[in-house]
Amino acid sequence: MSEVAVRERILETGVIAIIRGVEKESIGNVVDAIAAGGVEVIEITVDTPGAVEMIRQVSSEVGEDVLLGAGTVLDPETARAVQLAGADFIVTPTVDTEVIKVCNRYGMPAIVGVMTPTEALNATEAGADMCKLFPASTVGPDHVSAINGPLPQIPLVPTGGVSLDNASDFFEAGAVALGVGSSLVDTRAIEAGDYQTVTETASEFISLAEEHR
Repeated sequence: MSEVAVRERILETGVIAIIRGVEKESIGNVVDAIAAGGVEVIEITVDTPGAVEMIRQVSSEVGEDVLLGAGTVLDPETARAVQLAGADFIVTPTVDTEVIKVCNRYGMPAIVGVMTPTEALNATEAGADMCKLFPASTVGPDHVSAINGPLPQIPLVPTGGVSLDNASDFFEAGAVALGVGSSLVDTRAIEAGDYQTVTETASEFISLAEEHR
């Protein structure tokens, strides 16, 4: 999938499900449950044991049905490794220009972690496709509109503490998409084999995203 197509699909979906700490044996079921609820953009964080192999496995199983990203990417070597494993995009928690450079070199979109206007502008000028406002829960939805006031050209993806209770507020403040972790990828439900709960929550997030499109 082209870099432009990946960006457009993220924007169209409006929700990125973040999988962290899930066992390899469960990853296929978790991805299927999330996608069944309509969230077809999914990130597997590389601090999950065996993450690169999980990305390779999931990528081969889902094809283009799911847009697969790698999160918590901290260095250019990891960025290249996950791309070769099948990742369609990468997500970082901080601004690392070397990571962005590698992504640009190989045509892989990068969603780069920022908190301040300076970081957002620096990341964008370095070649970031979107900026992940992280951790969003510590600043709230108003921070989205505060950054987009002087910098309306920067697409912001709030992540960290996003839930069904505040998702609408983030969208209304100007978020182009949301990164959603534990409030969607429910560890207790997964451990209990209750994938239907995950699917239902994913569907609720998609409904909220569609309301603000």
